[in-house]
Formats: sequence, C-alpha cells, structure tokens
Amino acid sequence: MGTPIHTVVFDIGGGAGNGNRVKAVQTGGPSGGCLPVDKFDLPIDFDVLYQAGSMVGSGGMVVMDEETCMVDVAKYFLTFLQDESCGKCLPCRLGIDRMLEIITDITEGRGKPEQLDLLEELADTVAQTALCGLGKTAPNPVLSTLRYFRPEYEAHINEKTCPAGVCKALITYSIDPDKCNGCGVCLRACVYGAITGTKKQVHIIDTQLCQKCGICRSECKFDAIRVA
Repeated sequence: MGTPIHTVVFDIGGGAGNGNRVKAVQTGGPSGGCLPVDKFDLPIDFDVLYQAGSMVGSGGMVVMDEETCMVDVAKYFLTFLQDESCGKCLPCRLGIDRMLEIITDITEGRGKPEQLDLLEELADTVAQTALCGLGKTAPNPVLSTLRYFRPEYEAHINEKTCPAGVCKALITYSIDPDKCNGCGVCLRACVYGAITGTKKQVHIIDTQLCQKCGICRSECKFDAIRVA
C-alpha cells in the first residue's frame, strides 16, 4: 500500500511484455476503473484510487497497451458483470443490460453522439441506486473510460473507426505491398481462405471473406498486415 502505480507496472512488472507503449491499467478487478498513464504517479491507496474513479478491490491489476480499445474493454467487463448480477434490484439488473446495449451499438458502428451523455447518466444512476457492492461498482469501467478515454468513444461514433483496430465492425484488414514479400505465411495461416497470392508476389486479402480474426497479423513477420 502506498506504492505508486508506475513502480508496480514498470519497475516490478517490467511494462508491456510485447514492447508496446503502456496505455492504461485497470485496478481492483472487473468492477475497477481504467486509469491512463498520466495517473500512474498515484499511490495504491483506497481513497486515492476511489477519487480517481477506480478502487483497490481484489488487489489485481490489468495492464493494457496501445493495441487495446478502451470501449471494447468497458464492453468486456460489462459482459462479465451482467452474468454476475443476481438480478434482485432494478438498477443493476436493467442498468447493466442497457449500458452494455449502448456500448455494443458503439463498437458495432451504430453509436450516436447523444448516447454518450445517456450512458454517463445511466452509469451514475446505477452507481447511486443499486443495492449491493457489485451493482454500485459495476459502472466503474464505463465511467472511467468515458472520463479518461472519451476521444476513443467519439472516434467510434463520429468517424466509425476503432483507433486501436480491435472492434471488428469498424476495421478492415489489408496487406501493405511495400512490406509484403510473398512468403505465403499469412496465406497458409488464414483458415477462411481470404488471402490469395503466389510465392514472392504481393498477397491480397478478400475483404468479403475476411473474418478479421487477426491470425494473419500475428503470423506475419514483416508487419505487412494493416488494420484500418
């Protein structure tokens, strides 16, 4: 207790394992909040983290890099909390469902600007009126990502793009002709037959067949797979 988040993440944890820039950390388990790097000087303390929109909770930390979509993170934890809710009280039972519905719309390209204010108001209401600790803290992933990563929500809604390249409905996979050397690794790895090409020639992704699973991107050793 009292140790700065920065010390835990970088000095003890060694930062992101893949060498990417660290983007955020979620403290306290599924009901915790997501804090950006500029908050990493905060000490691990009950009151301090609460004021920042998170909590100590279970004592866990999830460190996220620049390839993490914060809107998708909120969606992920809401899905978990929806399953965990006992359903006894109305705010938690319907509030989590409605928040998840709005965020799903946003990640799938159906989001509207006015939904952000509605989402924030709904999250505040659930936090104030739910009966138990799970319900009262369930909005934390939503409120904290709206507070610190609102531009990502706005990009999903206004530009219909996912800056991190995560939300499948808003991204397209393609192959950079300047980097592809026609090795065929991505072609063999694609289980959907969406990649075509001959040896030592630039390969092509058929966007109609592509399921955006990311296998080709993870297999390519030349960073030739683009996501936009």
